Amino acid sequence: MATPLDRPPAVIAVATAVAGALVALVLGLLTFGVQATAHPDRLPLAVAIGPDAPPPLRAVADKLAGTASQEVGWRVSTPDEARGLLASQDVYGVLELVPGGATVMLSGAVNPSGTQVAQQVLTGVAQGAGLPAKVVVLNPASTAGRTAPLAASALLWIAGLVAGAAFTVLARRPGAWSRLAGATTAAVLGVAVVAGFFALWDAELPLGWDVLGYLALVGAAFALLQAGLLRLLGLRAMAVLGPLYLMAPAVAGQVPELLDPVYRAVLWSWTPFRFSTEGLRALLQGGTVTGAQVWVFAGIAVAGLVLVLAGEKAQPDLADGVVDVGVDQADRLPGAQRQHTA
Repeated sequence: MATPLDRPPAVIAVATAVAGALVALVLGLLTFGVQATAHPDRLPLAVAIGPDAPPPLRAVADKLAGTASQEVGWRVSTPDEARGLLASQDVYGVLELVPGGATVMLSGAVNPSGTQVAQQVLTGVAQGAGLPAKVVVLNPASTAGRTAPLAASALLWIAGLVAGAAFTVLARRPGAWSRLAGATTAAVLGVAVVAGFFALWDAELPLGWDVLGYLALVGAAFALLQAGLLRLLGLRAMAVLGPLYLMAPAVAGQVPELLDPVYRAVLWSWTPFRFSTEGLRALLQGGTVTGAQVWVFAGIAVAGLVLVLAGEKAQPDLADGVVDVGVDQADRLPGAQRQHTA
């Protein structure tokens, strides 16, 4: 039977070129395509105005609320209501109008990509209305605090991925419990690495039991899922697990309102990296994780555990593993007695 290496060199050259083009196509769609098509799509913003505001300011707020724009979705509210919307991340920024000026309110708990666009839009609106604007950031986050949530998600994934792939290559006849031990160790060490980076990048980043526990849940879910797929598919699972890692900074690093609707529906809607990133960002800014951000990873961990344990058979002892091939006791050759009789 002919093997791929027996093919003519020209055929191999064309086949490998096609494979390279397909890989480039997939990676381009998952990474650069997300960034190249990013644009505001109904970005939620609020304009805040007090009940006793003068008519000119009220006119500005009413004009914004009545603006038909595909890029921005405006909400008009009082200053107190607007701060609540910002705290709950129902809006990414607030433009508070006061006589003689305006205040652009942002929050460090909001995804930095959404905050950056919100600041640009709100500042431009204030300038267009002829109002001097100042920027106020609620719950400000340091550079490390803005980077840490996405970085932690990617590092926990890569820690489990490298450990699982290396185990698949090096281990001989691995059992379910050895895979489980490897996934658990990878998760624990991955959390230790992430916590060490947090302390190195910014000593003020919180590392309480809530943060460490959430990191442990995410790390365990990632490692178990990877171990299960590698047990099921072998190294072929890397064709799925590798591109998933590349999606982390491209997709989870954006707010959905900045993604093309196709990417939002096909990738962002289900990628686990967005849940881990947003949950960790909330914890680092003094908030709490939502139920979805916990149950998603609990479900992933259970699914990975099932894949690791499903169909696993106990390995026989060496004494029980001897196979009878009909060897004659005298001559040690199969069918020797029949040959002598003939």
